[in-house]
Amino acid sequence: MDAVSRKPSKKREVEVKKHWKFSEIIADPRIRNRWEKVRRYFFLRESTYDMTNRCNIRCEGCYYYEGDKQFAKENRDPEAWRRLMEEEKARGITFVVLAGAEPSLVPELCEVCFEKIPLGAIATNGLKFIPESINYKIHISVWGNDETSLKIRKAKNMLRRQIENYKGDSRAVFVYTFVRDNIEQANEVTKILADNQCKITFNVFSAPVGYDGHLRHTAHSLELTRKTMIELMSRYPETVLFSHYNVVAHTHKYGLHDLYECSYPRMNASRDIGLGRSFRQYRTDLTWDRDVA
Repeated sequence: MDAVSRKPSKKREVEVKKHWKFSEIIADPRIRNRWEKVRRYFFLRESTYDMTNRCNIRCEGCYYYEGDKQFAKENRDPEAWRRLMEEEKARGITFVVLAGAEPSLVPELCEVCFEKIPLGAIATNGLKFIPESINYKIHISVWGNDETSLKIRKAKNMLRRQIENYKGDSRAVFVYTFVRDNIEQANEVTKILADNQCKITFNVFSAPVGYDGHLRHTAHSLELTRKTMIELMSRYPETVLFSHYNVVAHTHKYGLHDLYECSYPRMNASRDIGLGRSFRQYRTDLTWDRDVA
C-alpha cells in the first residue's frame, strides 16, 4: 500500500511516497481489531450458479435477461448438479450463491447444492417460498414500494407477499436496491419491514451495458442515496444490516477497482491472488466462461 506524505522545504513541499508493509498497517490497534474480526471468514471461497433461465416476473433492467446467459440450455438433472457440487467442493469452494433467473422455481436443485455445500445464499424475488430444509441465507430483492414494484417488476402487492412468505424466517434478508426514482420510498419500506420484524440491507443499481433508462443513477441521486442509507441505519439499528464503509463504497462515483485498486473478482485472472483463483460463474448448462462473467 502506498501513502503520500509531505516534507517541509524552504522552497516548496516535497511529496514522498511510502510503501507500507502489511505488518505496519495492522500495528494500529484499531485496524488490527477490525482485521481479527474478518480473518475468521477467510476460509470462504465463493462461486455463483444460475439455477434456471426461467422467472415468474420480468423486471426492467434485469441483468440476467440483458445478456447471453439467458439462452443457455437448462440442466435440470439433480445428479448432474450433485456431481458439479462435489467437484466444486473438491477444488475448495465453501460458499455458493444460487441465482438467475429465479432459483425458487427449482427447489430440488437448490436442495442438492445445500446437501453438498451447506454455506451459501439464494438470490430470489421472494414470491415463492423456499423450503426450510434449504438452510441458505435468502436474499429477497426489493425495488421500492408496491406501487413501484407493479410499475417496474409487473407484480402486484409484491412486498406484502414477500413478507407473508418470509416473516419470522431467520434465513431471510430483504435487499433494497436503490435506483434513481425510489430513494424516498426506502423510508416507507424499511418501516414496514421493521414493523414485521424483518431484516433489510442495501444495494445500488448498476446499469447493465447499454441501459440508459430512468433507473440509472446520477451524481445527485447517489448523494441522496448515501444520506438516506445513513439515516435509516441510525433510525432502525435492529433492522438494517449495513455499515458506513458499505455506504461509502456503494455510493461513490467510482467503482471498486478505481476506488480501491481491487479488481472485481469475476474479472480477476485465475493466477491472481484472492477470489480470482477460485471464482467461477456457472450458467444453467453447468458451463462457465471467465471472459463473459
